[in-house]
Amino acid sequence: MIQMLMEDRGLSMVEAMSLLYNSKTYEKLEDERTGLYYQGAVYVMEYLEEELQKSETVPPFEPE
Repeated sequence: MIQMLMEDRGLSMVEAMSLLYNSKTYEKLEDERTGLYYQGAVYVMEYLEEELQKSETVPPFEPE
């Protein structure tokens, strides 16, 4: 998914990781109860794109 974000949005790896890992989609992906982790990368990317269309305000990744 990181590679897809990099290619689709022209992001660096760090930017793509930040976008994904700080999203509500990733929270749902980690939550076994949602079953989202059973879905393929394309489906999850569509889910993420829908989230991003609603709000482009995802906090930036802060490497330690």
